[in-house]
Amino acid sequence: MDNTALYRLSYGVFMLGANANGRKNGCITNTCMQVANSPTRVAISVINTNFTCDLIKSSGTFALTMLSEKVTFDTIKHFGYQSGRDVDKITDLNLPTDSFGNPYLDRESVAYISCKVLSSQDLGSHTLFIAEIIDAEVLNKDLKPLTYADYQDHVKPKPTEAPKEKKIKGWRCKICGYIYEGETLPADFVCPVCGHPADDFEPIYE
Repeated sequence: MDNTALYRLSYGVFMLGANANGRKNGCITNTCMQVANSPTRVAISVINTNFTCDLIKSSGTFALTMLSEKVTFDTIKHFGYQSGRDVDKITDLNLPTDSFGNPYLDRESVAYISCKVLSSQDLGSHTLFIAEIIDAEVLNKDLKPLTYADYQDHVKPKPTEAPKEKKIKGWRCKICGYIYEGETLPADFVCPVCGHPADDFEPIYE
């Protein structure tokens, strides 16, 4: 199966912010959709190993920022390529918060929604949250939202070719650090720890 076909589904790219137990955090997610009206409800799916997932389970609320087509990879990397268990991603950024204290990104973004969780379901690698929208605001009406396809094509750096004089001995997941041993990483490989695809792995040289 060619997993890159899934990049063409109509996902957005979001910064998911949460606040609980005296800690604020944010992560990058591409899984959110509106599932009902009157009241308006959305569904998001969050990797279970993410610190943000733990905060949402504890507080029952979250803020979801819709990132713009002008977002930089540095912003994606800050929220998506390091864990809130290891670093404080929020304090130095002076981000605004919603009425629940959840941080959202007021730059490089088009809008945000503030949500209260109604129910959740453990899907194994992810938890599915069904939530009611409590508040919403357009932050920049002149920018277009970033799609997952545009992120793959235009924002995410292309992998560099390995130096020919070096031999690859394994591959490391840039998200969680999981190591796959072997010279060749299958194109359809999915990290067994965090669920990210093969293009989020980097080579380890001898």
